[in-house]
Amino acid sequence: MHRAPLGPKYAALVLLGIAGSIWRTAPLGLALLLLSVGLFALSGRTVLRSWAAPLRWWWWLLALLGGYQWYASGPWAALGLVSSMFALLQLARLLLLTTPTDQLLDGLAAACFAVRIPPRRAELSLALLLRTLPDLSAAWTRSREAAEARGLRRTPLRTATQLGVVAVARARDAGDAIAARGLLEEHDDANGTDTGRSATS
Repeated sequence: MHRAPLGPKYAALVLLGIAGSIWRTAPLGLALLLLSVGLFALSGRTVLRSWAAPLRWWWWLLALLGGYQWYASGPWAALGLVSSMFALLQLARLLLLTTPTDQLLDGLAAACFAVRIPPRRAELSLALLLRTLPDLSAAWTRSREAAEARGLRRTPLRTATQLGVVAVARARDAGDAIAARGLLEEHDDANGTDTGRSATS
């Protein structure tokens, strides 16, 4: 998995994501879940140990979505939705865990160039995103530990509120970083230049 080229990884993730998003049946969801476990196991013991890590933070969201789907469409629909969502989340995590960041950025730049999106802006956005996710996870853990140290009862609403404040602050920092590098101005100047050339023609 670590030595596999980035292109096939992206293609497989897109195809599996389309299948899991369109059909969302229980057999397909369970098959994707087993596939994710098998691929994590192929990637090594260290990667396999992190397979269940998202359940520590997102179990309540999966339970909420599964419960609503159970109420609306029945247990098999709920099982298909939850298993497909979690499996696709795990496959996306596996891509990040088994691919160096520079390769991810190079692949993103090539894809953006193909669809005429400024590659520098996309690379910077992805780099900021990859840095933000661990920070949010650490902020969630610190918030829970601070509440326990003060003898406060665990309340998801209080923790989610503090996490929202941290997320907004990180988003503002990311916007400032993009503006400081002049990427927005470069893109606007490029559009203005293209418009002027078209008008001249």
